[in-house]
Amino acid sequence: MEDRIWLILGFLGHDPMVQLIVHTLLAAFLSVFVAKLATRNLQLVPNGCQNVMEATLKGILNIGSDVANKEIARKYLPLAGSLAIFIFMANVIGIIPGFESPTGNVNLTLSLAIMVFLYYHFEGIKAQGLGHYIAHFAGPVKWLAPLMFPVEILSHFSRIISLAFRLFGNIKGDDLFLIVLLMLAPYVFPLAGFALLTFSAFLQAFVFMVLTYVYLYGAVTGQEEAL
Repeated sequence: MEDRIWLILGFLGHDPMVQLIVHTLLAAFLSVFVAKLATRNLQLVPNGCQNVMEATLKGILNIGSDVANKEIARKYLPLAGSLAIFIFMANVIGIIPGFESPTGNVNLTLSLAIMVFLYYHFEGIKAQGLGHYIAHFAGPVKWLAPLMFPVEILSHFSRIISLAFRLFGNIKGDDLFLIVLLMLAPYVFPLAGFALLTFSAFLQAFVFMVLTYVYLYGAVTGQEEAL
């Protein structure tokens, strides 16, 4: 019975997939809980969790406006904001001793990357039409189309690898760094290490969110470079 309780909490569990599912659900629960807490008692002059959440969403909107435009930033705020908050929660869980970041597992990061990949292509087709969207992969010079088309296709598929393995590699490296730090100096530098890992958790969520905006902007407007 005791082992079962520890397994549910995520401390035990020899099956990596069980740990991944438990910690992913925990990150999702924390994301929803924070959102509910921020909107439970909305006030004209925000305070507490509402103030933090409003500042977070305002920051995401400003960043989205910088890398794309205000219209796209507002339209895709639910996706970009949800990804940023969920990924941050998933990243920061690993700082707690006994827990592992689900984003330190490539299965989750790959799933998130594929979701973004499929969604921005869907939005691009919806905005430009299927024919125009596919023609965009051929480039502006017609005689270079046979060369540009496969290059563009490979470039877009490489985005899946870029999104998935950037997040996975950084968070997995952070987890290993924390383990080594706690083994070598458990009473000397833990707070500094936790602060560094918290910043890294925020940074990786920020990068994933920005790239999501960049890819959506390129798909919807037909402009590949948004930065």
